[in-house]
Amino acid sequence: MSSKSEQERERLKEEYKEHYRRIKEAKERLKRTEQKGKIAKAVENMNSDNLLESVDEFLGKVRDKVTHVEARLDVAMDSLDDDDSEISNKVKQEELDEELKKQKAKQTLKQVKAEMGMLYNEIEKHADEIRTEKTIGNKKSPSDSADSKSTDNSSEPNK
Repeated sequence: MSSKSEQERERLKEEYKEHYRRIKEAKERLKRTEQKGKIAKAVENMNSDNLLESVDEFLGKVRDKVTHVEARLDVAMDSLDDDDSEISNKVKQEELDEELKKQKAKQTLKQVKAEMGMLYNEIEKHADEIRTEKTIGNKKSPSDSADSKSTDNSSEPNK
């Protein structure tokens, strides 16, 4: 009898398991149908006009932002162009200043050379007035060198 009661017990156990399985499946189906119902209700409640209006509103905001950013970009590009032209003007001005400095230096050098030439001419005139001869830059004639040797020897004492 014990085997009959065990078999009966196993059969009941299996029936309970099956029963609980069906309950669990029913609960899951109920949840799914409730979710589907909520989704269907939300779709029904959605008004296409309101949806289109909100999409249009969103697109309008996006367009406004895009135009604002484009305007800022244009301003930035214009300022860059202005900066480039200012930089090129500065470079040109610096080149002109450099050229002006070179020209002034050349003029000053010419003036100094001219003054030195006049000074040399004045020294020559002054030397002619006091009747002196050049000692530097003149070539000595052979007779002059003999004269200078004889004068050099005369100044030395005899050995």
